[in-house]
Amino acid sequence: MPSDARMDLVEHIARQMEFSERTFGPGARTAGVVAHIRKELVEIEAKPDDLFEWVDVILLAIDGAWRAGYSPEQIVAGIAAKQKNTEHRDWPDWRTADPNGPIEHVR
Repeated sequence: MPSDARMDLVEHIARQMEFSERTFGPGARTAGVVAHIRKELVEIEAKPDDLFEWVDVILLAIDGAWRAGYSPEQIVAGIAAKQKNTEHRDWPDWRTADPNGPIEHVR
């Protein structure tokens, strides 16, 4: 596995967009992207320690975002904003949560 620990995410997304459109065609392709994510989630369940299976979902999510009309800069800004929002939510004590279920923020 390459060890390029630092990369320009905006540049990477622009490169991914060009590859994806050339390889898979233009347009939203939402149903296909979502179906592929579902397939990858099954693969993660089978091999939860496989980094490439997790990365497949990340790349597919980015593919879906640009196909929904967002620029590389908007996608990166969205990632940063969502993380900030998530960090500012109230969360239950993880020690009391079902270890096999989702931990939802306090509503």
